Amino acid sequence: MMSEMSMKRRTLMGAGAFGVLAAPTLMTGVAVAEEKAEKTDMNASHPPIRSLKLGAFKVVVVNDGTRVTEKPHEIYGTNQPQQAVAELLQQNFLPTEALINSFSPVLVDTGTDVVLFDTGMGEGGRQAGMGRLVEGMRAAGYAPEQVSVVVVTHMHGDHIAGLMEAGKPAFANARYVMGEAEYAFWKDPARAGTPAENGHKAVLEKVVPLAEKTTFIGDGAEVVSGISAVAAFGHSPGHMVFRLDSDGKGMMLTADTANHYVLSLQRPDWEVRFDMDKAKAAETRRRVFDMIASDRLPFIGYHMPFPAVGFVEKQGEGYRFVPVSYQLDI
Repeated sequence: MMSEMSMKRRTLMGAGAFGVLAAPTLMTGVAVAEEKAEKTDMNASHPPIRSLKLGAFKVVVVNDGTRVTEKPHEIYGTNQPQQAVAELLQQNFLPTEALINSFSPVLVDTGTDVVLFDTGMGEGGRQAGMGRLVEGMRAAGYAPEQVSVVVVTHMHGDHIAGLMEAGKPAFANARYVMGEAEYAFWKDPARAGTPAENGHKAVLEKVVPLAEKTTFIGDGAEVVSGISAVAAFGHSPGHMVFRLDSDGKGMMLTADTANHYVLSLQRPDWEVRFDMDKAKAAETRRRVFDMIASDRLPFIGYHMPFPAVGFVEKQGEGYRFVPVSYQLDI
């Protein structure tokens, strides 16, 4: 475990910045309209949501918000010439001067538990139009009090900021599940005075108050029946992804293993600014997405284009992203 957590000071440079911180079925008339409204609702009164079926599980993706980021080459492909990044974006019909980053927590209703994966930007993000998780949950028919388990994939700020609201737990009846290695790294007072200090402070504020209600896990741990953890270190020291299985159907929640559907997937070996151990992160990307491609599993990536759901197939140096259409509606 210690080897996963040890890293040189230069690999922490992304940590502080990140701590501050991406078809209707065959029906007619009113039924079609209602089906569309539930599955992808772009109504301005609440954030976009997308409901999916996975066996007996109901999966709801909520758009906590989006943010425009300029100069993609300063985040993705940092070990590549700027022109190489621009050319790959152009080949995929994308602008070269900016990208849009989405933040997509996931709620899984197993029929026994309501499990929430990550909590978005929280109250601190609302001035910038983010922090809309609870609004989206309510639009999907779930109140915060109904959440029985909150899973934290890793402890960067855009995943933990929504844990607390006005100094109190935002999900009052929940227990918590988090990676043991991740928590140990960020809680450690040794982070003070390093580039990871902002992340350390965020964990002290948002995560440590919940420790007594938290189960700290490692690779292979079961969250609830049908949901298991897979170690995916690199983006952060204890980053975890999760596999869902219900009635013979499988899905992966890949969190921040890949954060752009072109730049991270088509070029998985390119270095990413916010990956704390860049070599380990690239190795993890290949391991996780090789498995997803081989098993033809759908996946949800926290920063993929909303609704953040799709498939991958091996292609060239990496993987081609195939957005979901109606595969998980029927």
